[in-house]
Amino acid sequence: MLERPVISNHTSRNGSPLRPAFSSTASLFKPDSAGLGDDVHPIIHEGRVAVITGAASGIGRAAALELAKLKLKIAIADVDEARLLKVGKDVAAIVGDANVLVVPTDVSKLDQVVHLKEKVFELWGESQYLVACNVKTIFLISQCISNSPIMILIFVQVAVLMNNAGIGLTGTSWDGINNWKTIFDVNLFGILNVQQTFVPSMLHQENQGMIINTGSKQGITNPPGNAAYNASKAAVKSLTESLAHELREKPNSNVTAHLFIPGWTYTNLTGAFTHAEKPAGAWTAEETVLYMLDKVRAGDFYVLVPDNETRRELDELRIMWAAGDIAEGRPALSRWHKDYKALFEEYVRDGMAGVGAGSERSF
Repeated sequence: MLERPVISNHTSRNGSPLRPAFSSTASLFKPDSAGLGDDVHPIIHEGRVAVITGAASGIGRAAALELAKLKLKIAIADVDEARLLKVGKDVAAIVGDANVLVVPTDVSKLDQVVHLKEKVFELWGESQYLVACNVKTIFLISQCISNSPIMILIFVQVAVLMNNAGIGLTGTSWDGINNWKTIFDVNLFGILNVQQTFVPSMLHQENQGMIINTGSKQGITNPPGNAAYNASKAAVKSLTESLAHELREKPNSNVTAHLFIPGWTYTNLTGAFTHAEKPAGAWTAEETVLYMLDKVRAGDFYVLVPDNETRRELDELRIMWAAGDIAEGRPALSRWHKDYKALFEEYVRDGMAGVGAGSERSF
């Protein structure tokens, strides 16, 4: 039988949940002055490959441009071919045509994701010769080669796999079933399609890699109004947490996972597509991506992004309150319950006291 192939605990008053420990630097990030140097991350450096879905606009486009500035090779995918081609030209202006791959892709369709991987490997793959021989009985490599089958494996050193494709259709808990299916096909199964297509290869590559899945605060705090979208993003959170654990526990794994949770960002889903003026409270996609890369550099799994209206401390309070609904036996989504609204607002005022003005009004 051939051997394995060889390659030459306190609660605040009035029943409020446990308060998080605030970081003194949580809201001090200044995206306008956060230029990324060569030390952005040991994984991210010249010549490596980034694969980004949902790259035709917004956060995906911004990620492609920022990583191009760091001299990575950029593969971009999106269902919107016209806009994707335009982004491809913008990226090529930074890193050159040879370092850009544009592949129109519907991530909800597995065959198209497989096609995306094939194009990435075709353009930037490196050949390695794998000799299947019995290392217990072979003494000379020449003898091994002459008497054993040789397989040629194609590897791509994928540094960044960013699952950013997503849609924001609506659906309540009892209607809009077609929207539910479409949302989950893209927001959840799109990520699964990409992970199950790319991750097995990433596990065998020599260099480190990371997977960044774009989630949503709505998948954590679950505000009323769009049950379908919230549920899909809650599933992304659960999936990415499981992925991170599985990668961490896998022997010799060089791949990490990160859950990217944007704040209020001026994107196609929030107004940029219609050319509406950016609200003062929103961050641009570029600011959001710079913050994400800064936190990934620090090794954070949960990349919880603030904005000009909501500080990280307020996000933390909202998340802890949502968890407290379960731990303290309150009604579901008590933050929006008429009998708990005043209590929640008091909890936020107490939690934000001394942190600084600017967000207390936005409960």
